[in-house]
Amino acid sequence: MTDHPDREDLLSLARRVGLEAADLVRASRPSGRVAVAATKSSETDVVTELDRRTEALIRERILAVRPDDGFVGEEGEHVVGTSGVEWVVDPIDGTVNFVYGIGAYAVSIAAQVDGEVVVGHVVDVPARQEWGAIRGRGSWRYDGDERTVLTAPIPDSVAHALVATGFNYVPAVRARQARAAALLLPQVRDIRRIGSAAIDLCGLAEGRYDAYVEQGLHPWDLAAGGLVAQESGIVLSGLDGPPDHRLTMGAHPSIAEEYFALVRACGF
Repeated sequence: MTDHPDREDLLSLARRVGLEAADLVRASRPSGRVAVAATKSSETDVVTELDRRTEALIRERILAVRPDDGFVGEEGEHVVGTSGVEWVVDPIDGTVNFVYGIGAYAVSIAAQVDGEVVVGHVVDVPARQEWGAIRGRGSWRYDGDERTVLTAPIPDSVAHALVATGFNYVPAVRARQARAAALLLPQVRDIRRIGSAAIDLCGLAEGRYDAYVEQGLHPWDLAAGGLVAQESGIVLSGLDGPPDHRLTMGAHPSIAEEYFALVRACGF
């Protein structure tokens, strides 16, 4: 166990670095379609040079202040720390949107202490919107330096729920998800696929959506946005336990049990 650092200090660092990283992404993106530097899980799961530059900036800034911390980034190596604090970072969540110039991609930075996510900060880069959360102290949208506390609204019913989702880049997994989504769609209001899990989860906290389901999320996809959602009152779950790579579901407690049962029944 570690001597627990002040969570406001961790969030302040995450926010300062996150906003600098968002400025870098915004200023560096060329007009038109962005070149792909590499692929990951499939030929459609892409990485750009700016992903790598942005992650390097975030890692450099954070470890300059807290050199004993660990660091896990989507595009880089795992830095093992000794402080008990580990940063979990997605430099551009929604890279395909970024490549095509679709205005929904985010910088996502979370800190976990002894394996538990305790702070999170997400910046929607094109929209210049940002969210933060501290475990046990709530989540909020930033309006300048003012914090507007988020309380997820109560949905009417599962049948009237607007559901946010995403699709894996591995073709076989994507095909299974498509079959499950086809079964889910007639039983809810509608489905939205924006392309950034971090933005989706913050939107769930704000009431832009009533529920969420996705497979294939990595820790950096889930950490910051997931905390924002949970601290607004949203329940997150996996298939048979906590949310994870196999399945992440989210909903307001008033519909969570019914919605989670429906997701499982649809075969996600």
